[in-house]
Amino acid sequence: MQLNRLLKAIPVSVAIALACSCASAAEITGAGATFPYPIYARWAQDYKAATGTSLNYQSVGSGAGVKQIKSKTVDFGASDRPLKAADLEKEGLIQFPAIMGAVAPVVNLKGIGPGQIRLTGEVLAQIFLGRITKWNATEIAALNPGLSLPAEDIVVIRRSDGSGTTFLFTDYLSKVSPEFKSKVGASTAVKWPVGIGGKGNEGVSAYVQRIRNSIGYLEYNYIKHLKMSHVQLQNREGLFVQPVDESVKAAAASANWSQTPGFGVVLTNQPGKDSWPITGASFILMHKVQANSDRGREVLKFFDWAYKNGGTTAAKLNYVAIPTPLVNQVQEAWKSQIKDAAGKAIW
Repeated sequence: MQLNRLLKAIPVSVAIALACSCASAAEITGAGATFPYPIYARWAQDYKAATGTSLNYQSVGSGAGVKQIKSKTVDFGASDRPLKAADLEKEGLIQFPAIMGAVAPVVNLKGIGPGQIRLTGEVLAQIFLGRITKWNATEIAALNPGLSLPAEDIVVIRRSDGSGTTFLFTDYLSKVSPEFKSKVGASTAVKWPVGIGGKGNEGVSAYVQRIRNSIGYLEYNYIKHLKMSHVQLQNREGLFVQPVDESVKAAAASANWSQTPGFGVVLTNQPGKDSWPITGASFILMHKVQANSDRGREVLKFFDWAYKNGGTTAAKLNYVAIPTPLVNQVQEAWKSQIKDAAGKAIW
């Protein structure tokens, strides 16, 4: 199924009922990040068919997802920006990764196809700071000998809403550009010095597709399914790489998950010759003490099923499944940390 067909079938702007309304069927609820929405939607359909349990997931952005799980209005929250250990402890939350993927710059340039144009992190930062304003600027031309670059203004497209995608993008730019870090910084929502704001991945992709000589940033699954032209990026080792499965896995392989509280690893600018520099995991947030242990157990059963059965579907939608050793660590955390009101483990 094409992504745009999927999104038309299940609007992201509202709570998404992903199953039938059978009174006897179990239902779990979640809210948060837009980044994993397409895979959660597909997993939910497959899980409903296999088990009879439905998932109602609101694709409202990472910040809203964190707020909803804190206020206990959903069974789980989802965020592309991991919470810090102190915040998890304060709110009594457990955090674990559910899926991984790439964020990539995307361009609309005549005659330039997917993966043809090269940029470094510093040049990308200078574009989004409004310092480099022409496509044929010396800094870009030097990276792309033989590529026909227009002598046209660069039109910057960025998110207007808070998002985990923006966090990953700005976190990367802050790591490679001191100027970007000091003037813009890394967050789910920042004060951009230039650009046109689009709401959600849908807004950014629509603007980039419509406006010639534009550049934006999107999750790779959107880029791939919409057949847009992504950018090659120079990684930490100085090599130019593409945002494919292997480069996402390479970035994840170098991370020290077990030594990071709440598995809160930010996978941007990771070492490794094959690593894609804007890689991210999407995280699930749950309360350690489950007032309704049955519902909490149903959430864990869903993600257990997804870990075991969802990898093929994830790959088709250009996500990368969580590796088995990390899944084992996550499920050990479930056993030791998630309990019912009486203190008994629910997994």
